[in-house]
Amino acid sequence: MAVQNPNNWHWVDKNCLAWAREYLRQQLVGLSTGEDAKAAQYARVASVSSIDGDCEVSQRKGKVISLFELQVVLLLEGHVGEEQFQGSITVPEVAFDTERDEYQFDVSVYKETATLSAIKPVVREQLLPKLRDVFAAFGPTLLAEHSQDIQVPEAQVNSAFTKENQQATAGVSATKTATAAKPAPGATATPKAATATATATASAGGANRSTLHLEPSFIVPAAEIYNTFLDKQRVQAFTRGPLRVTAGPSKEGSASAGAAQLQIGDAFELFEGNVCSELVSADPGRALEFRWRLREWPAKVWSTLHMAFHESQEFHETKVQVTWSGIPVGEEDRVRANFENFYVRPIKLTFGFGVVL
Repeated sequence: MAVQNPNNWHWVDKNCLAWAREYLRQQLVGLSTGEDAKAAQYARVASVSSIDGDCEVSQRKGKVISLFELQVVLLLEGHVGEEQFQGSITVPEVAFDTERDEYQFDVSVYKETATLSAIKPVVREQLLPKLRDVFAAFGPTLLAEHSQDIQVPEAQVNSAFTKENQQATAGVSATKTATAAKPAPGATATPKAATATATATASAGGANRSTLHLEPSFIVPAAEIYNTFLDKQRVQAFTRGPLRVTAGPSKEGSASAGAAQLQIGDAFELFEGNVCSELVSADPGRALEFRWRLREWPAKVWSTLHMAFHESQEFHETKVQVTWSGIPVGEEDRVRANFENFYVRPIKLTFGFGVVL
């Protein structure tokens, strides 16, 4: 980025969220509980489900600082004996002022059983320290990678004060980066390719979209909670309002107008038209996918709400893995609150499908 800032005196910001997402994916995917994938208990980071928050590098008066606060959700896969599993690790806060030992982790196993529960302590003992190393190295690497982009080169700085600050910042950044944890096996220490990928995504319009990952649990079989999102009477019960089908097989006047459940291709409105949605796909008892938007969003802006239903018959609960992509940046908290307050909580209260805290 071009910088017009005489003597590096004024405040300059650079948004690094796209870079952070790609960098953390490179560093985290593939980390595991050990090198032996055939061990009796084994887990690895299969993918990064979502990285949300803010990430910036800023400078003023020659001093460069990083300000970031991210929420990271990782998807796990592995086995305990011959029993395969999938799960997730949620890191509520990866922040610029968080020390290595202060990171918190929520480890979840889908379709959990007494046997699969044994993987949780293994993940905590063998995998979480590796995640801590990556997050501890993130801040210094962020500064090393982007600090020069927001400053005028030192040769063009005439102020002794700002030049001294610039030299001190560069020295601290280099020292921290050199002593940071080693990158994950196969990962690139300074992701030049990541920068190129992030730029391509931004130029394609992807920089103004975000993804949420949620995992509400319901004390009910998967088939029941699956049907709750499709059965028209149930939907109207927990939303406390009419469901109006505006297009598709179930629209009034069509052959399927009297269908008790939403049909694939049905477009409909909820909450007096404040939410517009469309059922895109349905895998009975396993997964649903909707297009979803708030009425206030621009007409062509839609998000994708994907729900996968993981039932633990032993523990008598179903965990709904929600991957919500295409959300306009800045709307994440609003969408999360809407889903928790107008979907999850009312469903539990209306049908007795779980405890409401």
